[in-house]
Amino acid sequence: MAELLESQVSAPSSSLISTTLLVYALFGVALASSGFPLIAPLMGLIGIIALIFAYVKRGDAQGTWLASHYRWLIRTFWFSFLWGFIGGVLFLTLIGIPVAFVIWIATTIWVIYRLIRGFVLFKESRPIPGM
Repeated sequence: MAELLESQVSAPSSSLISTTLLVYALFGVALASSGFPLIAPLMGLIGIIALIFAYVKRGDAQGTWLASHYRWLIRTFWFSFLWGFIGGVLFLTLIGIPVAFVIWIATTIWVIYRLIRGFVLFKESRPIPGM
């Protein structure tokens, strides 16, 4: 069955591979250079530019092993946004400040994990399992 699935997946172009690497790099830079790394790890201008690249190129990746990487990266951005927002709402209630910091720290660790795991699989030319 796995051989059948692999035969249906086409090889991505070298420019698509380069673009995927660029998106991973931009997300990494966004995480490292964010003014509020714990609150919004990917919400800076660089992270938004990376998200735009991911949305523009995800259609080109359909049918290749890179399709899962684009879905992974886009979901990483939006879930980090969601949890950053939830932390912000809790922070504004003043009572939830400690919980907000726990959410922000957990979100940042989760983003770091997803970027590293995705990049390692990308370098091995493997899709993200379950995507």
